[in-house]
Amino acid sequence: MYEEYHRYSYEGPVITFDKCVADRWKAETMAPSEKKAKSNLTYQAKQQLNLIAGTRVILPGKIKMVN
Repeated sequence: MYEEYHRYSYEGPVITFDKCVADRWKAETMAPSEKKAKSNLTYQAKQQLNLIAGTRVILPGKIKMVN
């Protein structure tokens, strides 16, 4: 079964432990749903900001579908 993927982008703050660790973080991902896109973007934020895997990351800004 083939799932249709869409491109999603995020530009906004990254919050961990009630502290803003990045003001205007930018990233893009390909995903079949907005929920999966948020998961992918959260993972990217952890990787790029050198956060521990179990860290709770909040992306309070809007995730936009690009295409």
